[in-house]
Amino acid sequence: MENCIFCKIIAGEISSKKIYEDERCLAFYDIAPMAPQHFLVIPKEHLTGANKIYEEQEALIGHIFGVIRKLTSVIGFSDGFRVVTNCGKDAGQTVDHLHFHVLGGKELGSFN
Repeated sequence: MENCIFCKIIAGEISSKKIYEDERCLAFYDIAPMAPQHFLVIPKEHLTGANKIYEEQEALIGHIFGVIRKLTSVIGFSDGFRVVTNCGKDAGQTVDHLHFHVLGGKELGSFN
């Protein structure tokens, strides 16, 4: 998508602090971290949000969670981490490209 900031990052038009890339996804540090360690994992396929995940994307989403597992192990999230995806404006999604926030490095509060 021509106006999607994440598609521009994937294309190399906008720089990012990459920590992982393969043919299916890209991981990079968040520019406004909400935890000591906060990175995003995005599919290279442009999907606007979690509501656009269908059977055809199941393998891709499984792959992304495998990448998250590997990265959190390498980074050292031994005491745990949180994975968040927002879907739609009411949920706080600000970029219309499916992405997973991975946060760790401190005790994160619970949702009560």
